Amino acid sequence: MAAEAHASATSLPEMPPLTRREFLNYAWLASLGFVFLVGFGGATYFFAFPRFKTGEFGGLFPLGKAGDALPGPNDPPKHDTAGKFWLANVNGMILALYDVCVHLGCLYEWQPVSGRFECPCHGSKYTKEGKYIEGPAPRSLDRMVITFAGANNQAIAATDAKGDPLPIPADPNAQIVIDTGKIIQGESHG
Repeated sequence: MAAEAHASATSLPEMPPLTRREFLNYAWLASLGFVFLVGFGGATYFFAFPRFKTGEFGGLFPLGKAGDALPGPNDPPKHDTAGKFWLANVNGMILALYDVCVHLGCLYEWQPVSGRFECPCHGSKYTKEGKYIEGPAPRSLDRMVITFAGANNQAIAATDAKGDPLPIPADPNAQIVIDTGKIIQGESHG
């Protein structure tokens, strides 16, 4: 009797056979799940590893020879709308300022009359070097990484981690490259 009770307790109930319609429904759902999984995985891969082309915002912007591309010490900053930056020469030192105001994202402009950057939206004002003067902005302007390269594409000089202005190399043939994918936050004033 114990053997019969044990045998009946371990046996599973018999499943009805799978019909053709049920099989096709399961196959259809499995194929939809597979397509969703592959599509989602592919989109995640391309989103997680963006590839920016040279000359596209988020990538590298080669500007050419430093002697040709850089503004002079007494010149107003040069605006590169494709790269979204201003090149400013401050006492023989060069810096690239991201052209978006740090307050609420408006595009600020250089005002030659006052000799400073001013945001038209809320009135934040910055020096030629991007330092905060007044207004509701929480910090100085953000900067981008600059690299000077020699004849063999070896880096001669590059912006440091704080984004300090970079001395212009003596070689006027040094190539200047702005990395628009590396933005260094401006210094907080509060």
